[in-house]
Parts: sequence; structure tokens; C-alpha cells
Amino acid sequence: PVVLVSVENGIARLTLNRPKQYNAISREVLDAMQSSLDGIARDRAIRAVVIAGNGPALSGGHDLKEMMGCRTEAFVGGLFEACSRVMLTMASLPQPVIARVHGTATAAGCQIVAAADLAVAVREARFATSGVNLGLFCATPSVPLSRNVARKRAFEMLFTGDFIDAQTALDWGLVNRVVAADELDAEIARLVGRIIEKPRDVIAAGKALFYAQLEARLAEAYDL
Repeated sequence: PVVLVSVENGIARLTLNRPKQYNAISREVLDAMQSSLDGIARDRAIRAVVIAGNGPALSGGHDLKEMMGCRTEAFVGGLFEACSRVMLTMASLPQPVIARVHGTATAAGCQIVAAADLAVAVREARFATSGVNLGLFCATPSVPLSRNVARKRAFEMLFTGDFIDAQTALDWGLVNRVVAADELDAEIARLVGRIIEKPRDVIAAGKALFYAQLEARLAEAYDL
């Protein structure tokens, strides 16, 4: 399967499983992620979600080979709609979503990091929205990226395609923690543990409010 799903102690883990393709995000991957997230949303026993990747990268972004093989507006447009739906589902889940960044996260892979509620990275991780280097602007990644890092920093990443290292990602607000590789899972467990020891319904309601008020005008945010 292109996405492995496991649940242990109330923590669901979705692992992108195309290591030879640097976990390129194909339509099959998006459909598998969507199906898994929809099921998780309905499962009250699941308290948190970790998104990870097999192989050297979290994800190198969209599957360009697939996109170039079917360059119709219907296919590519449908692909981006499916990608946007996955990212919106991550935000609407009652459970917090944590990105486990053990390697490179580029383009739509960087989008996953930005769209997750929390992110923990190893010191060797690198991040980029590098589509522009191939003549493809990182359109969907620009949405969560520009809502996580300062505007000029997001613009720089999107329009240069340059990589930033893990410490820069931490300084810019793209990730929450940077740790040694052998401490990654323990740090995620500590962070998740601090959250799920709180009442489930409070976490769910708080997450819904957090995202709703972010996009609201000030008075409306207080009303919410």
C-alpha cells in the first residue's frame, strides 16, 4: 500500500510508503490519505495523528511523472482539488496532527508540514517549495506556508525554490521542535502525550475554534 496505517495507544500513524519515489504524492496517495483521515475523524478512540514517511524523505512533493503523463486540466485540477481536500481535512480533524520530519520535505511534502497542527524535525531535515525551479509554482503549498511563516519569508521560499535547514524552519515557525535523529520519536511522544492527557472534547472544540478564528475579523473572532 502507498500509505501504511497503524494505531497504537490511541495514536494513529499514517506513513507515506513510496520510498523509491521519495514518497511522491500521487492521486493514489491522496485518495488513501483522504480515506484514512475520514475514518480517523469518526473514531473517538484515536486521540492524535502522526504523518510520517518511509525512506530518505518525508515527501518530495507531487508525483511529477504522473502529472506529466496526463497534462489535462481535468486531471491536474482534480489532483490539486484532492490535495486541498486532504489538507482541509487535516485542519478539520478533531485530533491534532503532527508531522514527523525525518528527512527532506519539498513542495507538497513541505505543504504537509505546514498544514499539520504541529511538526517535529530532525536536525538534518531540509525544506523547500521548489516547484518554481521546474517552472511549476507551488500553488497549493503556498496556502499553509503563508499561514505559518512571515509573508516575506514565505514569498522567498516560493519564488526562489531555495532550501532552508531545520534550524531555520524552527526560527521561522514552520516546525515546533528540532532534535537529533535518535530522539525524534521520543520527542513526538512527549509532545503528543502533553496534549492527549487533556479531555478529548476540549481538544476537539479548541482546535475547531483555533482555525475558525484565525480567518475571522477581530470582533467575529471574539464572538466565536
